[in-house]
Amino acid sequence: MDRIRDAIAEERDVLFEGACGTGKTLASLAPALEYAREEDKTVVITTNVHQQMRQFVRDAREIHAGEPIRAVVFRGKGSMCHIDVDYQECQVLRDNTYEVADTERDKRQLERQQEELLDAAREGDDDAADARSAVMDELESLDEELEELREQNVCERYYNNLTEETDEFVSWLYDDVRTPDDVYDYAEENDLCGYELLKESMEGVDLAVCNYHHLLDPGIRAQFFRWLDRDPEDVVVVFDEAHNVEDAARDHASRALTENTLDEALNELAGETETDARAEYAENVLGAFRDALVETYEAGVGPGGDGPASFEAVGENWADVPVANDGKRDDLTLAFLQAYEGRGISKDLDAALSLGEDLEEAYEDAYRNGEAATREEAQTLQAAEFVDAYLTDGDALGQYPTAAVRRDAGTGEVYGRAELYTCIPRDVTADLFDAVHASVLMSATLRPFDVTGEILGLDDPVTMAYGLEFPEERRRTFTVDTEPLFASQRDDPEVQEEVAGVLADAARFTAGSSLFFFPSYGEAERYHDLLADEIEGARYLDEAGTPVEKLRERFVADEDAVLFTSLWGTLAEGVSFEGDDARTVAVVGVPYPRLDARAEAVQDAYDEAFGSSGAGWKYAVEIPTVRKTRQALGRVIRSPDDYGVRMLVDRRYTKASRSQMRKYSVNGSFPAGERREMVDIDPGKLKFATLNFYGDMDAWGPEGPPQP
Repeated sequence: MDRIRDAIAEERDVLFEGACGTGKTLASLAPALEYAREEDKTVVITTNVHQQMRQFVRDAREIHAGEPIRAVVFRGKGSMCHIDVDYQECQVLRDNTYEVADTERDKRQLERQQEELLDAAREGDDDAADARSAVMDELESLDEELEELREQNVCERYYNNLTEETDEFVSWLYDDVRTPDDVYDYAEENDLCGYELLKESMEGVDLAVCNYHHLLDPGIRAQFFRWLDRDPEDVVVVFDEAHNVEDAARDHASRALTENTLDEALNELAGETETDARAEYAENVLGAFRDALVETYEAGVGPGGDGPASFEAVGENWADVPVANDGKRDDLTLAFLQAYEGRGISKDLDAALSLGEDLEEAYEDAYRNGEAATREEAQTLQAAEFVDAYLTDGDALGQYPTAAVRRDAGTGEVYGRAELYTCIPRDVTADLFDAVHASVLMSATLRPFDVTGEILGLDDPVTMAYGLEFPEERRRTFTVDTEPLFASQRDDPEVQEEVAGVLADAARFTAGSSLFFFPSYGEAERYHDLLADEIEGARYLDEAGTPVEKLRERFVADEDAVLFTSLWGTLAEGVSFEGDDARTVAVVGVPYPRLDARAEAVQDAYDEAFGSSGAGWKYAVEIPTVRKTRQALGRVIRSPDDYGVRMLVDRRYTKASRSQMRKYSVNGSFPAGERREMVDIDPGKLKFATLNFYGDMDAWGPEGPPQP
């Protein structure tokens, strides 16, 4: 804790890796809050895992019980709105409602003033009589204004916020650590807007809990800090599950435009062509981009293309149709330049942007004045902003232009989108870490620290790592020397038989339930079916798109079950399996993600950005894969009294592979302390090693262990 506090005082970033049981949250929060109180700062702790958000609330309540703190738990408007309107409509309702309440306040003030002047006039003050006459004229004007304002769309709940006393809410809010659901229920009961109440009560809090979205999006971050009434240099940020920041930053920075939005923009412009010359110019550029997008994805779908094998194969999820080219502009840009006919791209784009801004203002006014039931958005503006960015930034370092297709679930029609994908996370995160006072990034899998720091743009961070603090004799980590599960060997019957035998032994000789992780849902299903006759207990299969929490509840309710899942699913991290819920965990194969064109673009960007031809594979593929593997292994051994077996089923994990397989080995990508615990083992001996371990733990029930 002292090291973290000292680093925060020195305005330095901290990379803190700690295994389960090291108390990362409290170890980070306690010194951060202590420093923040002394120096008048605010601590913001953030995660992208719902279970961790709940843990933060429990930890904050524990701190609050010892020494009261002012803490808020913030969530987006969409999940807290009582009347179910979107963000733009909410903004208009908020502005209208504030204007009504503000005008009513002005009227009350003038009414008091005229009453005072009337009393003075009755006592013979001629000046007061003249002044009152002027005030009465103002009141008449305000009445007319209020009549017009009350015809606009307003939010009655927000109106109550503005016109009723809310001190009781503030006292209630800080009497404990309240969740967004608590705030919502309070507001629902009192006919108030909980979201706006929370925003207006956040100034100068000691602690704010939020999700990644509020920090990684620059615009939302600036707003969030304003609600806190803090400049960035007065904020200490704590990122939980910080190994996820890399991907989250990419997602927040990427921009996309669908064919549907382009069609809506062109329909919008068709209604403006007779009254505004800019509409024709905007049609020139947006129509050409729309035609180029369709032409490009149609060319990329089907035999010989880079996208889906056929339009019949296109599903409801987006499937990339790569457009990038080495050494020249992407196919979509080239198709657009061929299709465009106008007075000049820059001039026509300027016209589209200008008209889009005017339409946006007109839609807002219509909703504000009650002339429209919903607040429309200018599709022309959205489309023009994207096209401008795509043409300007599409060939910049770290930007990957691509197209994609999907099938509409309702109509069954296939449509496309264009996207600018941001490959280098530090383009997003470096500004954040430079701006705030200090940051603490914590996770069970942050090493190697130099790679994390370089990817996220951290300048000389303080680093610290703590392994499992629980007794080492209560766990075993076996690296099983099966044939390496290269993609080319996964369909080999002999390889499948060997791996299935290992998993059958693991399930049979585990005193409790087992978790098996695979490179994909397809592989999980393969071994789930192969082991149908080999496993006596219940088998559970996690399939893409199925409710995971219900599956987990069913699995842990069984005493001797096996769960088959993908390492890239949601059960590999942020989920606890305690005690007999999962005694053995196995990661089968080295579960590299699918290396598509997008992943290759990230590798290429890393190679160029970090000045090394090997950086891309190491930073973008191997290290993230090993981190996911380590996260999966962390699903067992969750307390000092816990025990269990972790298995890595693939020759590439073994110590021997470092000399025998060299570049294919992944053993060296694990931290040294974890490598020290890894025990290379022959597949045929695994059952005896597992049986002996659980025997040492005295884990078998009255029936005793199974016979090998």
